[in-house]
Amino acid sequence: MKNFTLPIRFGLATSGSLIAYFLVLALFDWHTNIFYSLFNGIITGFGIYEAIKYRKLEEGKAFNYRKGFETGIITGFMATLIFTLFFTVYTTEVNPAFLAQLSAQWFSNLEFKGIVYFTVAIMGFATSLVLTLSFMQLFKVPNTLKRKKPLHVVTE
Repeated sequence: MKNFTLPIRFGLATSGSLIAYFLVLALFDWHTNIFYSLFNGIITGFGIYEAIKYRKLEEGKAFNYRKGFETGIITGFMATLIFTLFFTVYTTEVNPAFLAQLSAQWFSNLEFKGIVYFTVAIMGFATSLVLTLSFMQLFKVPNTLKRKKPLHVVTE
């Protein structure tokens, strides 16, 4: 369980930031503009980056690619799940007219409730995977060890 406390903590913080950002957009009635959701990737990316960075500092020399990747994926997936649950509650209980507003503005009044929740989740999972893979290129430990013997090339 010790391996999961750090990414869960960062996942909770990231999802809290995503929810706060969405509510600020809703306060100004900008939450129906889907282009503002691009900033969600930046928030998620920051959370994943910080989680991996903190794990690397915590582990020191014991840090490896698997630990960093695991940390990033759990952080991103946790944030995505919590935000998707919040979004579902928001659109069904808090502001049931939200999907109709979104539909009228962007999708010509299509009924698409279920697909919106699925899309929010898939976008979050995909963002988490891509950003984790990208950040691990920064944090990975080089695997090039000094060779004891030089390589001999056989030419004939």
